[in-house]
Amino acid sequence: MRIALIGQAAFGEKVLEALLNAGEQVVVVYCPPDAPNGRKDPLGELAEKSGIPVRKPARMRNPEVFEEYKSFDPELNVMAFVTDIVPMTMINYPKQGTIQYHPSILPRHRGGSAINWAVINGETETGFTIFWPDEGLDTGPILLQKTVPIEPDDTLGTVYFNKLFPLGVEGMVEAVKLVKAGKAPKIPQDLSLGEYEPLCKKMEINWNYPINVVYNVIRGCNPSPGASTTFRGEPLKIFDCEKRKTDGGMKAPGTVLEVAEDGFLVAGVGGSIFVKRVQPQGGAKIKAAEFIAATGLKAGEKLG
Repeated sequence: MRIALIGQAAFGEKVLEALLNAGEQVVVVYCPPDAPNGRKDPLGELAEKSGIPVRKPARMRNPEVFEEYKSFDPELNVMAFVTDIVPMTMINYPKQGTIQYHPSILPRHRGGSAINWAVINGETETGFTIFWPDEGLDTGPILLQKTVPIEPDDTLGTVYFNKLFPLGVEGMVEAVKLVKAGKAPKIPQDLSLGEYEPLCKKMEINWNYPINVVYNVIRGCNPSPGASTTFRGEPLKIFDCEKRKTDGGMKAPGTVLEVAEDGFLVAGVGGSIFVKRVQPQGGAKIKAAEFIAATGLKAGEKLG
């Protein structure tokens, strides 16, 4: 079966690798253009090394993209981490259609920040869906779904890289095999059971919320986009941290209770947060110890 793979980054690269290892025929790869510094997308690099034609259009919707796409005569489109809008003319062109990966159990958490919101909401389970895209946003019929647990200390990063990434690569290969065998289901989504969510671009920490809520916001934004607070009036993002039972007593939420060699403890409601990695405004992510040394942070100061 002739496959057109549309995707990017490490996930797209690993899906291509897995499809080739499974003996599938990938006839063309679409990925983003090279970065201004010349850095190439990993998916495109692997395709070039494998002798597969690579196309890097600025916009998949450009008419000339579709005209050339037809010359590859694909029987199935496989979409692995796609952020551009692929036109319906391309989605509907192959005789076997198009399948797409999404990191949630649809119809829950439609949108580009599906894992963020699952962790921020304190959910204990998520998963991935491979579906048949249609005119809507993550609304097409379901082909395959698998669930994974969200552990109490999981972050966006651990859920994706340790669970949804490797299982999703395997799932894409499984889905392609089902399509080839004529056994791929098309189960309509009940959209009343979920909604489209906005991108998680900025999340402010409210230290007056219960400590579990604060902790979920931080871990749901780690490693991106980072949970925001302020220190001495300047923005500060918090990443790696631990939730602790230490009570701040009469200290206001957000107050620094203790400064240690490897981080600092911040009072919350019903517990505290031990901060281990931060990002000051305009700077890189650094260990909390570096931040303490640079700022002279002391117990009694306040965040937020």
